[in-house]
This record gives sequence, C-alpha cells and structure tokens, in this order.
Amino acid sequence: MDSKVLIVDFGSQYTQLIARRIRELNCYSEIHPFNKLPELDDTIKAVILAGSPYSVNQSDRLDIDLKPLLNHYPILGICYGAQYIAKTLGGRVESAGHREYGKASLKIENTSDSFFTSVDQDSQVWMSHGDSVLDVPQGFEVIAKTDSIPIAAYKSKEGDYDKPIYCIQFHPEVSHSIQGKDILENFLTKVVGIKPTWTSESFINATVADLKQQVGSEKVLMGLSGGVDSTVGAVLLHEAIGENLVCFFIDNGLLRKNEFEEVLESYNDMGLNVTGVRAADKFISELKGESDPETKRKIIGRVFIEVFEEEAKKIDGIKWLGQGTIYPDVIESLSVHGPSATIKSHHNVGGLPEKLGLKIVEPLRTLFKDEVRRIGKALNIKQSILGRHPFPGPGLSIRILGELTEEKIALNQEADHIFISNLKKSGLYDKVWQAGTILLPVKSVGVMGDERTYEYTLALRSVDSVDGMTAEWSKLPHEFLATVSSEIINNVKGINRVVYDISTKPPSTIEWE
Repeated sequence: MDSKVLIVDFGSQYTQLIARRIRELNCYSEIHPFNKLPELDDTIKAVILAGSPYSVNQSDRLDIDLKPLLNHYPILGICYGAQYIAKTLGGRVESAGHREYGKASLKIENTSDSFFTSVDQDSQVWMSHGDSVLDVPQGFEVIAKTDSIPIAAYKSKEGDYDKPIYCIQFHPEVSHSIQGKDILENFLTKVVGIKPTWTSESFINATVADLKQQVGSEKVLMGLSGGVDSTVGAVLLHEAIGENLVCFFIDNGLLRKNEFEEVLESYNDMGLNVTGVRAADKFISELKGESDPETKRKIIGRVFIEVFEEEAKKIDGIKWLGQGTIYPDVIESLSVHGPSATIKSHHNVGGLPEKLGLKIVEPLRTLFKDEVRRIGKALNIKQSILGRHPFPGPGLSIRILGELTEEKIALNQEADHIFISNLKKSGLYDKVWQAGTILLPVKSVGVMGDERTYEYTLALRSVDSVDGMTAEWSKLPHEFLATVSSEIINNVKGINRVVYDISTKPPSTIEWE
C-alpha cells in the first residue's frame, strides 16, 4: 500500500479494534508487534501506539525505541501508548490506586484544537487503565481532563517537535466512546492530513495489479471450500491471471446435504476453472473408529493433502498455491505473545506448499472478514456465497461427537438441512452469524405412536457474532425452535430428542469440538 497507518501492538485486547475503526474511515492500517516493526519508510503516514495489559512502571514493561518515530511521523498514543510517551520523555506516571474502568465525561480544555473538531463538551469516553499521567513532559500541554483524572489528553506544543504528538488515556476505538470515531478521524484527516482513499474499489485495483506482477504468466493452484474467503480470493486471482488459475473443490463426505453439487454449480456460473473431486470414501474410511476431535482434524488435514497432491500431479506448470488467508490469521502468527499454542490443526495446510514445491500467494492477507465480504460485493459475487455462514474445515466430523459412521453423517446432514432451510424460510439465516446441528453420542428413551424408541439426541447451535472471537447465543423465537424440533423428530429416523445450546463464547466455543 502507498499510504498506511502503523499500529504498534503491545498486547491489548483492543488493538484489532483500532485497526478496524481506521479502515472504516477509509484509511489503510497495519498492526505490528512492538518488537517486530516493519521497515520505517515514507509509506507510513502516522503511528499509533496502542494499549497494553502491562504498566509502564513495571520492570518487565514492553519497551520500544521512540527515536526512529519521534520527529519522523505524527504519533497518537492510546492508554499505555500515552503513558509510555509521558514516562519516556520525562513526565510522571503513577498508579491510579485502583483501575479506572468505565464511562467518563471528557472536559475539553482546548476546544479550538483540530483534534476535537465537532466533539462535544462532556462527550462520553471509555476508560480502562491502572496508571495515570500526572505530569506531562516538557514541550507538551494538557488539552482535556475528566472528573476523575487531571490529564485525559495531552499534545506536543507547536514547534517543539517536527511532527505532532497526541496522547489520550481513554479508548476512542470502542463503541462506549460515543464520539471516539470522530476523534480518530480528526487525527487522521485534520492533524495528519491523510486522504481517505482506501475503498473496496481501490483495494481491488491495487491487488489485481500486484497479483499480475507477482504471478505473471505462471499457473496458480487453489483449493476452494465454497466459503467467503477462498471464493473472494479466487475471484481476485481470476481477475488478474484468468485461466491460469486452476481450482479444486474436494468432497470429503463431511459437507452439508447437497453442498458439493450446489457449490460447484455456483462456481461454474462465475466462470471459475473449478474441478470437483469426490473423495468421500477415502476420508470416511480413514476416520473409521476415531473419536478424538484433534485426531479427526489431523486425519482430515493429512488426507486432504494426499488428495490435493494426487490431483495436482495431473496438471503441468503449476508454480503457485493460492490460499484464502485473512488478516486475523496473520496477526495471530505475529502477535506480541507469539503464535497461539492451540491453533486448531485444520487452520494449517500442514506443509502442502513444501510438498508440492510451490510458492504461496495470498490475495486477502491484509483483510478482516467483514472487509472480505465488502470486497466480494464489489466484485459482484452472489449473496448466497457472501452471506454463507462460516463452516468448519473438518466439516461435520466435529459436529458429530464421538466415533464417525456413515449413518451418523447422514442423520446430521438431514437434521442440519431442516434447521438451515427453516432459518432461510423464516428470514433468520442472514440475522445470525453461524448455525448448525451437533449429533450427540447420547441416546434416550422416546415414544412415537405406540412404540418406545431409543435414539440419538441432537443439539441446535446458533450464535450472533462479528468475527467469531466472541459470540452470543441467538435468541431464536420459541415457535421457530418448536417447528424445527418437531420437523427433525418426525422426519429423521434415529433422532428422538432436540435441545438448544444457550452457551456464550467464552467460556464455551462455537463448535463443540
């Protein structure tokens, strides 16, 4: 990107939210750990030092060298960032005695400052800090306070630094800071002078041009899932290299009912060069007798690589492997705390590029999930794909608890089909983030007509979320749940009891395995 805002990550839970807010203002932003900064060049138009769970007064605080940043880039310090600048440049930062957490009213002392353009006096902001700046460094001035802290915002005085420095102790990125987005916009456009030109159209044009240069006339191989990420990534690659993109859609036998045929048909309508590979028998036979969820994932990952490798050998001249990696995956792998120790195995392609001797191309690696959908819309990808719920890589294998059998897969496919069809028919599908059915390894007594039954229990799961990191269970109407339960029990022989999962994430997860 020719113009970007660098966000320095010190491990705060809010860091990704800062990046999202800036992108919503049509300015491109990137997150980098404090100890792994990128090359500092002219493409960086501003630097934001984000929050942290650490205190600047701790002996093991997270340190960054400010010299390459000061006087070179406009800087905004948020919470820990504001306290770090104060402490490092000679101000005074002390423990507040108790953690200040919650709403506060901003008392703007310098109402003429462009940083506060259109921001109301007593505007509500959100505090979350244990330290407070009590004295600003030499060359700085206080521009706002609250009833509880004397310095809620401060800035460098005109002429003392070559580039402006603004520091705030509240979090403008959270929705509880009512005019927080206005403050961020003021900093970016009025203080820094960034032009908000990062749009879906500009991203598509720049990405297609980059892909043409990166890949040239070489062939790219890509595995598709029918989901949003891989589809949008494939369409971007197709825009750049046309028929030199070759795609596989593999049926592992763990897809939803009729999904293999429906997805292939939708891809054909889009002009993509996609080959459908039926490999259900191979996957199911390898999974036979296995009940451990992580082992299931590993088996599916291994067999996927084997099938993919076998199909790839049939095509000459492949040099690249296309992947639908998105920005949260990149951030996770480069996080302050290092890669997660518990990344689920289906998120990894397990050495596939190395086995095939291919280079990797990732058209979406700078985008969040909601941005991928917006790009897809700008590319005229049909809503049936863009609005499709997330579906786990291992498919129904982790929605059937315990040992997998063909009978259980068929039961879950039928029940899931009834649930999803009713969500769509009732206009609820697009209102929830993700939904599906979980077949439990539990049988219970039931009565159908004059007969007693002893059959499986099925759980319905539906959640509301933004990015899947946290989730609330969907408040589906009781009448709807009753209809779905009745239809499943009456039509899917083998299930005689339906329950609804009302757990949030955390502490529960969206998937059961």
